[in-house]
Amino acid sequence: MPENQNTLQAGTPVSSPNPEQRFMPSEIEPRWQARWDADASLYAAEGHDSGKPKYYCLEMLPYPSGQLHMGHVRNYAIGDALARHMWMRGFNVLHPMGWDAFGLPAENAALKNGVPPREWTLGNIVAMKKQMRRMGLSYDWSTEVTTCLPDYYRWNQWFFLKMFEKGLAFRKKSKVNWCPECQTVLANEQVVGGCCWRHEDTVVELRDLTQWFLRITKFADELLDGLDKLEGWPEKVRTMQRNWIGRSEGAHVDFAVDGSSEKITVFTTRVDTIFGATSVQLAPEHAVAKVFALEDDALRGQIEELLEQQKKARETDALGAIEKHGVATGQFAVNPFNGERVPIWVANYILADYGTGAIMSVPAHDERDYEFAQKYGLPLRRVIAPAVTGAEEPVLPYVGEDDAVVIGSGEWSGLGCAAAQEKMAAFAKAKGFGTPTVTYRLKDWGVSRQRYWGTPIPMLYCDQCSPDEPMPVAESELPILLPEQVDITQTNGSPLGRVAEFVNAKCPKCGGKARRETDTMDTFVDSSWYFYRYTDAKNSKAPFDSDKANYWFPIDQYIGGVEHAILHLIYSRFWTKVMRDLGMVKNDEPAERLFTQGMVIKDGAKMSKSKGNVVSPDDMIARYGADATRMYALFAAPPDRDLEWQEEGVAGISRFLGKVYRLTTKYSDVTGAAEAAPTPKGQALLRRLHQTIAKITQDFDGRWHFNTSISSIMILVNEITANEAAMDSGEITSATVREVFRGLILLLAPFAPFFAAEMWDQIGGEGVVFRTAWPLVDEELAREDEIEIPVQVNGKLVNVVKVPADSDEAAVKAAALADEKVMARIEGKTVVKVIVVPGKLVNLVVK
Repeated sequence: MPENQNTLQAGTPVSSPNPEQRFMPSEIEPRWQARWDADASLYAAEGHDSGKPKYYCLEMLPYPSGQLHMGHVRNYAIGDALARHMWMRGFNVLHPMGWDAFGLPAENAALKNGVPPREWTLGNIVAMKKQMRRMGLSYDWSTEVTTCLPDYYRWNQWFFLKMFEKGLAFRKKSKVNWCPECQTVLANEQVVGGCCWRHEDTVVELRDLTQWFLRITKFADELLDGLDKLEGWPEKVRTMQRNWIGRSEGAHVDFAVDGSSEKITVFTTRVDTIFGATSVQLAPEHAVAKVFALEDDALRGQIEELLEQQKKARETDALGAIEKHGVATGQFAVNPFNGERVPIWVANYILADYGTGAIMSVPAHDERDYEFAQKYGLPLRRVIAPAVTGAEEPVLPYVGEDDAVVIGSGEWSGLGCAAAQEKMAAFAKAKGFGTPTVTYRLKDWGVSRQRYWGTPIPMLYCDQCSPDEPMPVAESELPILLPEQVDITQTNGSPLGRVAEFVNAKCPKCGGKARRETDTMDTFVDSSWYFYRYTDAKNSKAPFDSDKANYWFPIDQYIGGVEHAILHLIYSRFWTKVMRDLGMVKNDEPAERLFTQGMVIKDGAKMSKSKGNVVSPDDMIARYGADATRMYALFAAPPDRDLEWQEEGVAGISRFLGKVYRLTTKYSDVTGAAEAAPTPKGQALLRRLHQTIAKITQDFDGRWHFNTSISSIMILVNEITANEAAMDSGEITSATVREVFRGLILLLAPFAPFFAAEMWDQIGGEGVVFRTAWPLVDEELAREDEIEIPVQVNGKLVNVVKVPADSDEAAVKAAALADEKVMARIEGKTVVKVIVVPGKLVNLVVK
């Protein structure tokens, strides 16, 4: 043992503790960050042959808007704590970060400030990356991905060509969502409450345009069935995706328009009720309704009014509750099952883009149809009845199915509803006027955008070879580069269409003049596969090496906001299945576990730049330090709940770290023999340490209650503070003091890395603190000698008794009955029953 170290046994006071030093995060944190920046291997993942289990920890990549706010910090602090913890648990960790860098805000900035989108975007990335480093986030920047750079978006184009080759990318004229503010098309998933997802007050219009689509519907059943296997995903997200995919089993049935060659195809999940149809109803934009309107000016005006009502309902997100209005066309359709002529109506609650845009109305057995029929005096006809003989006639509308039978329906009368549905659909198919059908709410993904700042679609058009048929560019020509200087007006279609150098190309077939596709890809293409690129970010020959991706995937833990449940998360699942079918990956799903963190709320609203309630982490760091800022984000609320922002909370965490700093520096030089047996007070302090280790380990392995993890560390620190005199006097051995502080610093390392590194250095710890093994809990040491048991009489608490931790039921019962307060409460009464819940409570039933 070196001569300048003293071995302190029990009863030997700690001599001359270090003088108290002031906690100065503004000095400590930059010093450690400079050290970490100089070590490129610090956060780098190891090779596949490391012998360690792998752990891919990922937070959703941000849009580089220019500044992080505390909502970002909360997301990244959760992932950072997890990554550091898994390093300490001996895992080979991949923890990357990148930038979802294409998008409309860059074009808006170009219009407003005259700064080109590329320059604006890359400048913002520099600023945000600096903020992330100052936060001490443990990203491996050697794997950084920036989606607006050609080395990334060339592979978007490569994937597009592969999908075109496989029939998964196609072009068609379709009714699409158009945002007047964005001046571009939106996917169905980007329309929220009838409005643009970016511009919440801008009503989306429906337009007929020729657009590019990706055939996501081919994977509809697999996307739906796969949700059952994603047990590590929140049920809320899985439910949202199930509802969005919207699988319905039923039948298409054709109603001929009487006296015309037109026909109306309806989709119904209840073909067993078709004998009860008393009208057919069309959406205002249905093709047959337009034919009728051409022949009747008055009808045309009425249909236009219904369409205007739909538009207004979209504006207020009230389509589902729209007041139902309709107009009789004077035309009739023929029910193919019984030959009955039924009137054709046009109704404002029927949507052109849902199902076939037409329904058969069965008011006796459908609530919406009933409401409409009551308003307009349409007849009701019962064709479904309870299966129980002699049952009372049910109140209409009666929507029974599982316990009901078909009546008044010809040869199918008397069948159960399910049997009738199957037989009637088969009959329609055999007779040629219908077919059993499965429909989906999910539509093919429209990826064309009339914007500049996105991935160019790698397709050509040649008036000589194929004026209307697109041709793929050769893979050898990728990437098709975005031109640098473009006049962005956000009017008159894509800005690329006005750049001759971009548009003009050579036809790969005839060698003549061709023109490039001027639409760019939806930016959700960029984020659908970026996490695979992280595994091989510098690859110039392929999107990634399959062996590397197959080692790391699926992602072990993905972290982000629930607002991405439909858009990004369903698209990324689709993209993974496409890559699997191309032989690039083996996994069916991108992420094994998903965590959706709560929002940060300030002034009653989600923290966001648009609401003007953003709190900059830079300000918090300047006042309190990065560790206090990120610890507050983890401490103020469970991570899956919303957090109400309070700056005083950050100040409180800063004071707590100052307290730990004072204690650690005071006892940093304490040494002692490892074999020194702990004293009773030391034993109690070690028990608290190991209980804290057990609690935090369980939190990381389970529900991530980091708020209670940090709270348990505070309790440990309070107990250390309460024992200062005992430590100073030697009543607690120096070996115990050293073990307690070593454990405390390791427990803090995932939550406050700068602080933990400084304290680890102070106590002479070896190596990097967050690469040091996570402390193991001593179960025996963590166990309490005594436990407290509440005692109730007839369910009401009377007292709490202490019993040895290993007491059996008889001993607990005896202690409860011997307690003075309990004895007084039951005096003169008969104890009927004693209920003992081991380790929890005793309840005496008396009378």
